[in-house]
Amino acid sequence: MLEEPPILRIRRNFPRPTTAQIDAFRGVPTGFVCDAMNGAGSLDTAIAPIGAATTSGPVVGTAVVAENGPAEILATMAALSIVQAGDILLSAVHGHQGTSACGDLILGMMKNNDLAGFVTDGPMRDVEGIEEVGLPAWCTGLNPNSPYSKGPATVGDGAIVGGQYVSSGDIIVADRSGVVVIPYAKIDATIKALEDVKAAEDAFEAKVKGGAKSFFDLDAMVAEGKAVWID
Repeated sequence: MLEEPPILRIRRNFPRPTTAQIDAFRGVPTGFVCDAMNGAGSLDTAIAPIGAATTSGPVVGTAVVAENGPAEILATMAALSIVQAGDILLSAVHGHQGTSACGDLILGMMKNNDLAGFVTDGPMRDVEGIEEVGLPAWCTGLNPNSPYSKGPATVGDGAIVGGQYVSSGDIIVADRSGVVVIPYAKIDATIKALEDVKAAEDAFEAKVKGGAKSFFDLDAMVAEGKAVWID
C-alpha cells in the first residue's frame, strides 16, 4: 500500500438489545443461561472473576467489543468514548499472556462511565487497585508487564474472545462461574427457553432438598431392558 491505513476503526451504530431483553437476564446464573442455549455459550475456563466479580452476583449488559492485537490496548482505550452506561466492555488481545490487557486506572475510567463490567482474554494488573475500584472484571490472571497503544485496532465490531465469537450488541451474563455470550439473534429464543430451564431447576432443587439420593431406579431400568447387572 502507498498509504498507511488508519490505526483505529470505530463502529458506533451496532444493534443493541432492548432494556426489557437485558432485564430478562438480571439475577440469572450463567449455568441457567447455558442450559437455555443447549449447554453452550461460555467463554474459556481461563477467563475467571477478579476483584469485585469474586463476590458479586450475576452481571448483565450489552457487549462492546474492543479488538486489540496481542500486547495492545488501543481499542480498549478508544472504546471508552462510545460505551453507554450498563455496557460490558470486552477486550480481545488474541489470548496474549505476556502483558496486561488492563490495569486499575483504565478500569476506574470504565466505572466512571457506569459500565456493568469488563472482560478480557488476557491478564490484568494492579490487583489492589482493581479491588479498590470495585468494578466486576474477568480475566486470565495477573501480569504487570505494560501493553502498547499503537494499533491497529477496531472498536464496536466483533472478535473471538475465549473461544467464542462475540459481536458488539450481544448480551453478556457473567458471574463467579464464568462469562456467557448470548448472540443478538438468539436473545428472544434464549429468554423463552429460560422459562423451562428455571422450572426444571426449581423442580430438581425441590427433589434434592426433599432427600433425593440418586438419579435412576436401576432395578426398574433392568426390568425394562434398558440396563443389565453384570455381577
